[in-house]
This record gives sequence, C-alpha cells and structure tokens, in this order.
Amino acid sequence: MQQPITLRLGDIQPGRNPRKYFDPAKMAEMVESVRHQGIIQPVLVRPLEDGRHELVAGERRVRAAREAHGENYAMPVVIREMDEFEARSLALIENIQRDDMAPSEEAVGAAEIVGLCQGDRDEAARQLGWNRQKLDSRLALMNCSASVLDALNTRTIKLGHAELFAAFTKEQQDKLLPVVVKEGHSVADLKKVLERAACSLSAAIFDKVDCAGCQHNSAAQAEMFGESIGTGSCTNRACYNEKTEKQLEATAAGLRDEYQTVRIVRPGDNHTRIQLVAEGQKGVGAEQAKACYACQNFGAAVSGLPDSLGNVYKGQCFDTVCNMKKVAARIKSEKTPAPSTAKAATSTAASKASSTANGDKPAAAVPEATSVAESEKVKAYRVALWRKALRRDIGMSHDLVRQYLIAIVATGQARSISETAFRALWERLLDDKPPVSSFASAADAAKAATSLAQENLIVAMLASAIEGVDVPYLTQMCRHHKLDLTKYWKLDKAFLELITKSEMKVVADELGIRAAMGHDFKKVFAKSRPEVIDALLTVKGFDYDGKVLKVLRY
Repeated sequence: MQQPITLRLGDIQPGRNPRKYFDPAKMAEMVESVRHQGIIQPVLVRPLEDGRHELVAGERRVRAAREAHGENYAMPVVIREMDEFEARSLALIENIQRDDMAPSEEAVGAAEIVGLCQGDRDEAARQLGWNRQKLDSRLALMNCSASVLDALNTRTIKLGHAELFAAFTKEQQDKLLPVVVKEGHSVADLKKVLERAACSLSAAIFDKVDCAGCQHNSAAQAEMFGESIGTGSCTNRACYNEKTEKQLEATAAGLRDEYQTVRIVRPGDNHTRIQLVAEGQKGVGAEQAKACYACQNFGAAVSGLPDSLGNVYKGQCFDTVCNMKKVAARIKSEKTPAPSTAKAATSTAASKASSTANGDKPAAAVPEATSVAESEKVKAYRVALWRKALRRDIGMSHDLVRQYLIAIVATGQARSISETAFRALWERLLDDKPPVSSFASAADAAKAATSLAQENLIVAMLASAIEGVDVPYLTQMCRHHKLDLTKYWKLDKAFLELITKSEMKVVADELGIRAAMGHDFKKVFAKSRPEVIDALLTVKGFDYDGKVLKVLRY
C-alpha cells in the first residue's frame, strides 16, 4: 500500500477559510479521535513559490492535529498545483457546501464566490448548488454589523433576526442587538419595531420637499425599545424605496459621462469591486494601472447600502480576479532587481500613489483614459461597421459573390446565412414574400424570377451570410478581402455617445482633432458631454475622411 505524502504541520501555513466558528464540543471530539487514531483523511494544500505550502481545505483536521500532536506532527496531505484564484474558489465552495456552516459564514463565502464570478449571481448560485433565492438571502446578510454576524455565528440570535438587522445601518444594529439578546425579543417583535424606523427621513438621499406635508410622514420620534434613533419616518415604504432608487439611478447616470462602467452596489456585492491602486501592497503597478484606466471593467460605484447610501466611489475595478492576478504579477516582477533608474521611478510613482484613496473610501480624481475601452457597446458598433462595409465593398461583383459563397459553404459556414435577412431581401427584390414551407413553391418562385433577379438573390444570399457569420470568421473575411474601412467610416455621433469624455480626448488625439482645435480644446471639454460631441464633429477646416480609429480596425 502506497504511503501518503506528509508535511510537518508547522510548515503548512493557513489558507483563506470562510468558516470562523468551530463548535467547541465537536472540536473536542475530533481532537480526541486524532489523538488516538491520527489523521486518516489527508488535507489539501498547494505549493508556494518560497517552498512552503498553504492549506486549501481541511482546517478542522489541522486544528485538531495541532492540539493533539503539536507542530512536528507528520500531516498527511494531497499537494495540488493551483493559483490563488483556484485555491480561494475551492476552499470557499468546499466549506459552504457543508451542512453545519453558519448562515453568516455562508454569507461571507458566497459574497467572495460572487466576486470571483465577476458579479454574476446566477453563475455563483450554480457553483454553490443553491437557488437564487437562497443566494440572495445570504448575500443580504453582508450588510449586518460584525457583532450581529458573530451573534448569528454563535447561534445567539436566529437567522430571521439577522435578516431584519441587515436592512439598517451598522450603528443601529449594534445599538439594538444587546437589547434583543437580553430581553429575548422574537423575530416578529423585532420586525414590528424595526418597521417603524425602516424609512428614516433623516437618512433619505432624495429631495424631501414633498415629504413635509405628506400624510405618510411621521412627526413623532421613532422609538426602538425606548431608544430613539431618528426624528421622523415615512410610513409608505413603497414610495420611499422608489424615490431612493430614482436618486441612486440619477447619481449613476451623472457618472456615465466620465466612466465606462458605473454600478449601484448592493448588499453582497462586497467582493465584486476593489479600489484600483498603482503601487503599494495591493497595487497592480504603474504601467498596468494606465492600461486598467481604459478597461471596460474600470469605473465608479454608487452605494445602495444603508451605511453609505448614495456615496460615490471612483476608480473601482469590477474584475477582482483580474486585479488579483495583476497584483500577483507585479509582486513577482519586483523580485527581480531593477536598475537604479527604474527604482527611482518606482519610488516616485509609489509616493504619488500613497495619497490615492484606498479601502472603501470615496476616491479622488483618477488619471484619464489612455485608450478607448473595448466595451460591449463599442464591440457591437465595430462589428456592425465591418458587416456593413464588407457588404458595400463587395457590392454587385458577381464573381466575388460566387467565390465567397463557395468558400463559406466549403468551410461549413452555410448555417450562418441569416434566414431573416435573406427573406427580407427576397421580398424586396421580387415584391413578394418567399415560400417558407414548400420546396416546390420556392423552386417555382425562383424559376419564375428574371435572370437579373436570380443574380441579385445570390448577392442577397452572400449579404445574409455576412450578417450571420460569427465575429472570428467575419474578421477572416475582412482580412482576406483587404477591406478598407476608411472608405466607409468617419467619426460620428453614434460612436461618440458610446464612450466617456475621457476617451473622447483619446479619440481627438488619435485623429488629430486636438491639434486642429488648438486653444479651444480645453474650453470645449469643460462643457457638457452633448456639447463636447457636437464640437468634435464640427471642427472648422478639419478633414474627417480617411481616418479610422485603432479600436475599430479588424
């Protein structure tokens, strides 16, 4: 029988375990079992670059072995190569899927999984084996204060208590928790009390002018078990919530001129964003940061959380996995000694970065974009341009049409011919709807068409294929055809409306508009976004023809 691999227990460093509470009675039983029988099931570890190993799964076994046998114990292990992202995912899912984990610990772990899934809650629920309702209810607990989570963790309060507490500020939670625990208030009791302060007008972020004379405005102080927490409340929860959401949306809309991505963050979105910094322990590096500013996952967050409702956090990265990998890459690169000049430059960048906002505080202004981000909207605009330009460039060249159709069928792309587009062109060319259910009828209709109409239908077939092929294949077609986009594109309002004001400066530099505008350039960009767009499209004496942006090229 093959002997298991072992490592000295003291050489295994702790990993990231969402489980914080270990039932004392169960742990005592495990310690006694390990004391007499040792560890039977190996723990999972991953090797680190410095020769050490990090625990991924099996913390209770490690704790029990340490207490029973000490740091020199030969711990059975399974060693698996994995990066930090894989290790965190596996540890989280392995722990969360256990039945005895507290809801508060499940909440913390689930929030991290959502972050690793870039905010996709459906994908996170799938990985966890949960339904969306359970995931959302757990994520809502992320707005609970540390003391409330700890009380839930140790089973001092019930899950229902915590879910009610989550709707309020952490200050209010910490004020009420001791009263709830001491007096033994039920979930139903707590619900009645909290509903009276659920819509505090003093904390409202919307304009309260209309609230002054509203019948739903409580003039009396809201009393919570004899403790006052506010000077008035709205008893119409639906109206209050609607006005709050409108204000959050208005705040977000005002940021979209400046940032490619703007999101309203909710309870459970804790790990779906991170403040982007260049240097320091959590920095991606000065050069990488410049690239990050143009990324579609870089932007601003508007808080929808009770403690910071309506606050704006600029300079956010919404791809925490990518950020984690960039930080790791920066740390790895710094292990190689750099020339003294590079060290001086790094020192300068670090001193500048030290004043940058970190953590979860509203950030100051961030550097402008250095390129146009390839957002989903820009990609869709670009692909539509390629399809339209390719169709127009081929035109009525029947030789090219036949050649390209043969190539499309030969490469298995005949299925990409858009039936909707072809039928629309048929109807336009033959002034009749095409038969869709009878081959004989369709064949007769094609036979009855003139030779010119038949040729045009073949052209329409290619046009439909260009409309339907996927983007990689479309790119191949454009390259083979040597498509000259300068003949079919010039700067327009539709494109400018897809990008931020910061990216418009990049466009102006690339096309030569900044130079053409001279001293007026800075004045123009001090105006509103619609005014900037109009100005960029009407520069006197500037030739817009023959210029295509790099972001639009195939």
